[in-house]
Amino acid sequence: MYTHIHTQMHAHTHRCKHYIAGTHTHTHTHTHTHTHTHTHTHTHTHPHTHTDARTDEHTRKLVWSGTHRHVHIQTHTHTHTHTHTHTHTHTHTHGCSQERLRWRRLDNAVCHHGSRPFVLLAKLKADNKFYAIKVLQKKVILKKKEQKNIMAERNVLLKSLTHPFLVGLHYSFQTPEKLYFVLDYVNGGELFFHLQRERCFSEPRARFYAAEVASAIGYLHSLNIVYRDLKPENILLDAQGHVVLTDFGLCKEGIEAESTTSTFCGTPEYLAPEVLRKQPYDRTVDWWCLGAVLYEMIYSLPPFYSRDISEMYDGILHKPLPLRPGKSEAVCSLLVGLLQKDQNRRLGAIADFLEIKNHVFFSPINWDDLYHKRITPPYNPNVKGPADTQHIDPEFTREMVPSSVSRTPEFNASTSSNNAFNGFSFVSNEDSFL
Repeated sequence: MYTHIHTQMHAHTHRCKHYIAGTHTHTHTHTHTHTHTHTHTHTHTHPHTHTDARTDEHTRKLVWSGTHRHVHIQTHTHTHTHTHTHTHTHTHTHGCSQERLRWRRLDNAVCHHGSRPFVLLAKLKADNKFYAIKVLQKKVILKKKEQKNIMAERNVLLKSLTHPFLVGLHYSFQTPEKLYFVLDYVNGGELFFHLQRERCFSEPRARFYAAEVASAIGYLHSLNIVYRDLKPENILLDAQGHVVLTDFGLCKEGIEAESTTSTFCGTPEYLAPEVLRKQPYDRTVDWWCLGAVLYEMIYSLPPFYSRDISEMYDGILHKPLPLRPGKSEAVCSLLVGLLQKDQNRRLGAIADFLEIKNHVFFSPINWDDLYHKRITPPYNPNVKGPADTQHIDPEFTREMVPSSVSRTPEFNASTSSNNAFNGFSFVSNEDSFL
């Protein structure tokens, strides 16, 4: 059995789902902060149709686990809060059929806004090992008709057990009201957090992370799985500084080399042109996203980023890739190849991961050593143990744990449709306490 969610709780893998409708109304929530010797706050609310996604280079991203760049909110108000302190942040809400469910738990605390999934840190009494437990409410899943998505996520988690850069599933189980994923506990912080703190990385550091992510994506492709939501928030660092790719909620199974899919989903800053055009797309959508993440690691913002989401989409669709001077020819060549607007000409369109591996930018990488973690990461998070929360926003360590993580009193179990989650439960071969 588990201890009652130990006194720590961790934002392990972030479930950030995005289903972006073709026609939508934009909702804009805007927050700035400037630092001065005095503080001045004012708030005003008025209707607005402009949408803003995130900060520019002088107003670097939002605090790691506080406000979020895209959240699904069914409102039509514009809130602007301005506080004089030296950080300048913008929060903008894209009010289309898009949902950014950020969830975090830490130190007997939970970021559990309404019905969103949350994660607890638990210790198994049998061996004193720590795990992250992701908890989801069945009633919400059934209401949104997302049973198939949850089962697909479970299936992808099972298949990813053998790869070093994909989060591992140890158990999955259910109660009449809830579903539980018991996952690897990873507390080196999101890549997003480290980027927010450091603005950008050196090319060697960016190469290391991009190589480990590419290895994970290549493995998923070998299993005919397209990831579809690669972004810094879904890339964690472990205690040694290696990449751990997480959140498989938007993965699509059954996509073979010549297959396509057409669901309009993803995160606005990282959407490939073919997705924006609502055209069928293939595995190369993941290589576009890798290019966008690499670009962000090098230049501090995603390619074509604009506060005006329509302008950003126009850039993704029509504008040439902006490459500022001071970067190597190798990384520029890779970015041009990955961020090719025509998916048929994109790097990876023919030989998939093999083309990425063989690019000159990755020539310093020994891929076998990389896979077996024989390459020392360029950055060590200096995690001192499971209780070390230096890479977790304290906002989420202060919140209270719900009175129960297993029961929802108002939920009628008969509505859960017992057959909806048949086959969900799982125990890995290495774990046999259940």
